[in-house]
Amino acid sequence: MRVTFFLLLALFVLSCDRDRLYEKNHDFNDRAWLVSDQPVFDFEIADTVKTYNLYCNIRNSVKYPYSRIFINYSLQDSTGTSVSKNLISAFLFEEKTGKPIGTSGLGDVYDQQIPVLKKYRFSKPGSYSMKFEQFMRTDTLAGILAVGFRLEATPTE
Repeated sequence: MRVTFFLLLALFVLSCDRDRLYEKNHDFNDRAWLVSDQPVFDFEIADTVKTYNLYCNIRNSVKYPYSRIFINYSLQDSTGTSVSKNLISAFLFEEKTGKPIGTSGLGDVYDQQIPVLKKYRFSKPGSYSMKFEQFMRTDTLAGILAVGFRLEATPTE
């Protein structure tokens, strides 16, 4: 009984994520990301002294037909002004072996976090939004189940 309690307590402590300030995922219908589906994630920044890490979460299945994914991101402030905008790319499968990259908890489904901005400092407090759009040569990306956004405080050293 005590062993079970301590295992559960250890699992709870290890699952706490103190650095995460915001995280939300957008699930796609029919296990595919359509080019017209451009999820937007709204969040607040209060502290402009801290630095932040911003990530794009990807959930894919082994049915995804490519090894890489290309995503445009756009970070905007509350006035709609673009603060940062760029193309990011990431491998979802190893180039040589084709083995899926990321963590799996559901058989053929894998999750990974793609760094968007590291140690980023916001110039002013307020509301911000992050938009993601797939930037591939096809209108429908089969095998992409969800995309999300994660904001975390950079750990102090």
